[in-house]
Amino acid sequence: MEVFLNPDAWIALITLTFLEIVLGIDNIIFISIATGKLPEAQQKRATKLGLFLAMFMRIGLLFGISYLIQMKQPWFSINLSWFQAGITGQSIILFLGGLFLIWKSTSEIREKVDERGHEEMELVKAATKSFQNVIFQIIMIDLVFSFDSILTAVGMTNGVEGALYIMITAVVISVLVMMQFAVPIGKFVNKHPSIQILGLSFLILIGFMLITESAHLANALIFGNHVTPVSKGYLYFAISFSLFVEFINMKMSKSKK
Repeated sequence: MEVFLNPDAWIALITLTFLEIVLGIDNIIFISIATGKLPEAQQKRATKLGLFLAMFMRIGLLFGISYLIQMKQPWFSINLSWFQAGITGQSIILFLGGLFLIWKSTSEIREKVDERGHEEMELVKAATKSFQNVIFQIIMIDLVFSFDSILTAVGMTNGVEGALYIMITAVVISVLVMMQFAVPIGKFVNKHPSIQILGLSFLILIGFMLITESAHLANALIFGNHVTPVSKGYLYFAISFSLFVEFINMKMSKSKK
């Protein structure tokens, strides 16, 4: 295609593919934790199905890009003495997605800490139902991460010729790369309970980040102060540093055995 003869298109494609992979790590962590409840024989199938759903959902959203852009317009306004905001479609989706992430992650942590035996008994009783529930959860979280990913893609390729083709190519490449590493990452996460708790804690942070982004998109004012989104750079540094400390802790634990 002629669009890829343009050097700017290649720069946009490489940068966007990298960002899509980075954003997809959050998705892989959630899918790994969700599929960890399934029998081992079903985990690989659920993981690949979840990533395929993510890919098709993002491509579908890309084709509806004109509608997404229109969702920036406020649907209604809130004017209170201490809080003002123009509520948009984007802000509602990110806000609900953030709440879902926080609720799901805290529920998972509570189950693993307080109700581990009960959870395992329920798995044995309803393996088929669990597979359907896990797929439903993956679809819900795919919707959240897909929307965030598409907003990133739109911002990265704004003004570049053939932006739609670049975005679709970046999404397909990133999902294919993630599929190669999703299963090993999933096995590692499910093998180490501390990594599971750490991953769920990251998802809580990401949930709060989505909520602040939704408030920023709604131009929210709280006591006269604009709400600014949490920098992804700070978030990814916190995640990387926490993982680094956890890996050191795991290595020390192995050396003592």
